[in-house]
Amino acid sequence: MKLEIQHVTRYTYGDAVTDSVNELRLTPRTNSRQSCYHQEVSISPSTALLTYEDYFGNRVHAFSVNAPHRELVIKVKAVVSTQETVWPPPALSPGQEQELMASDSFYDRFVEYLLPTVYTAFTGELRQYAEPFKPGMDGIYAWAQELTQSIHGDLIYDPSATDVHTTVNETLELRRGVCQEYAHLMLAVCRHHGVPARYVSGYHFVGDLSGNNADFEQASHAWVEVLVPGSGWRGFDPTNRCEVDWRYIKLGHGRDYKDIVPVKGIYRGTGNQRLTVKVDVRRLED
Repeated sequence: MKLEIQHVTRYTYGDAVTDSVNELRLTPRTNSRQSCYHQEVSISPSTALLTYEDYFGNRVHAFSVNAPHRELVIKVKAVVSTQETVWPPPALSPGQEQELMASDSFYDRFVEYLLPTVYTAFTGELRQYAEPFKPGMDGIYAWAQELTQSIHGDLIYDPSATDVHTTVNETLELRRGVCQEYAHLMLAVCRHHGVPARYVSGYHFVGDLSGNNADFEQASHAWVEVLVPGSGWRGFDPTNRCEVDWRYIKLGHGRDYKDIVPVKGIYRGTGNQRLTVKVDVRRLED
């Protein structure tokens, strides 16, 4: 399926600011499930872009605006082709999966996706929540499916309850949040049980499900990729209680939200600023 994304980030400042240094992680990845055909990045005030890949293989655009300015506008447009992935049955038996995950070589290879982070700390509350979800003899894939369903049922979607700094411990107290909280909780449970998992940022196309509502707005999204030993990384979305399919456009992955903030930066000047973000994902004719 061919999808077009338009993502506009606008910062408006109360007074002129200078020396704005920024990083963007807004380039759709190309992998076995999706291909990025085209991307345009424009910055106002106009400036040069430096492009590189970070440790996790995410495409980064970096730029600076040194002259005084009262507004910074970042526009990104991309066209991506997605497809359903036909996954073969798990390559290993549940016993073989457990044996592999218990090995030192497995731990060393995936250690960054097994250790806790500030967002996904192994607190007493997290351990208590995670313990009933210990993987059984149905295999990691089936276990991840069940975990996706359970987290969806345990949290209430509430955009007003949390912010970008909310930790798993706080989420367990509130039992509310948005996709970031759902994803971080699933990451923490997986890692607590020795199952590698990574945080994914991107977009979820649901425009055709909006009833042709002209005022319908989309937004950035987050989900989880779980490593199924012997098979590979599989995408799960606990916010929507489903597996990743053609509707999902992946931008990047990391240990948690902090590794793949879509737009981040610093500047010199007033703290009086206003941020607006507008995302539009639409389906194009093939």
